[in-house]
Amino acid sequence: MKKVMAALSGGVDSSVAVYLLQNAGCDCSGSIMTLHAPAPESVSDAKSIADRLGIPFYVMDCQDMFRKYVIDDFIAAYEKGDTPNPCIACNRHLKFTHFLREAEKFGCEGIATGHYARIRKDENTGRYLLLRAMDHTKDQSYFLYMLTQDQLSRVRFPLGELTKTEVRQIAEENGFINANRKDSQDICFVPDGDYVAFMEQYKGVPYACGAFLDLNGNRVGTHKGAVGYTIGQRKGLGLAMGAPVYVCDKDMENNTVTVGPEEALFSTTLIAENCNWFPFDALTEPIFVTAKARYRHKEQPATVSPLPNGRVEVSFRTPQRALTTGQAVVFYDGETVIGGGTICKIK
Repeated sequence: MKKVMAALSGGVDSSVAVYLLQNAGCDCSGSIMTLHAPAPESVSDAKSIADRLGIPFYVMDCQDMFRKYVIDDFIAAYEKGDTPNPCIACNRHLKFTHFLREAEKFGCEGIATGHYARIRKDENTGRYLLLRAMDHTKDQSYFLYMLTQDQLSRVRFPLGELTKTEVRQIAEENGFINANRKDSQDICFVPDGDYVAFMEQYKGVPYACGAFLDLNGNRVGTHKGAVGYTIGQRKGLGLAMGAPVYVCDKDMENNTVTVGPEEALFSTTLIAENCNWFPFDALTEPIFVTAKARYRHKEQPATVSPLPNGRVEVSFRTPQRALTTGQAVVFYDGETVIGGGTICKIK
């Protein structure tokens, strides 16, 4: 690809990604997507980088799409009892679908982002593969498991071979204003981490209190709304039961939260849906992989078996703690991402 539009965020990663592409001979332009609210500092910083590199710069207003595909789905998932991953939804609908379509309107052959991951084409099969970043501490392949073959063929990840330290060094050497900016760790539209307060403000109504139950169904306390609790949670329960207890289950229809000892959190099998695969179109027989059931989860040995309607059953070799519906489970073979899906049931 010679003509590429880079997704600029105002941060150091996307800035260095554009710089590297430009040095590789690409005809680059840059664009920032405004998502959940006006972000004058981010827009200003992104424009500053574009001006420094001498490339065209555009602002895409994506707030309506972000509300529809990310925020509304985020709230609906929590109200259903799931724990969603909004970054994956944003990647799926905005960064690698809408942004790519918009780039085409400007005559670009593809797009680039500052994600830490790698893409390789298998010359034997002709399929594009997703690989972990060389810097495993920054690897973001977990959030990219849903990319299609067409998208992979038109996406560049210039940072995939670099460490974060090297990226910052490049930024410093080139006088980028964001060279030493701290990485964002929070959900971008819930910067203080209080997602329940955000949802109540967004919807204009508070969530009702309900009953804490023990594993036998006995009421042991009152909670502040089932949406505010996640599987495996211990802190903030406000229960004195003589021993530590954790959130083990939620019944959203009856607005109850079940608590129990930590050993009740472990399970070995889950069902995933809406799966995407890289080496092949569909899973037709069981495969042995390592699997991550959440981003900070160290991947564990597992067998993935096909089920009807594109679902899969994932059986871990050893019991896993706090498997949670709504999260992504992503499958690896060494450095290669095999695929992934959304956890819809814990067995």
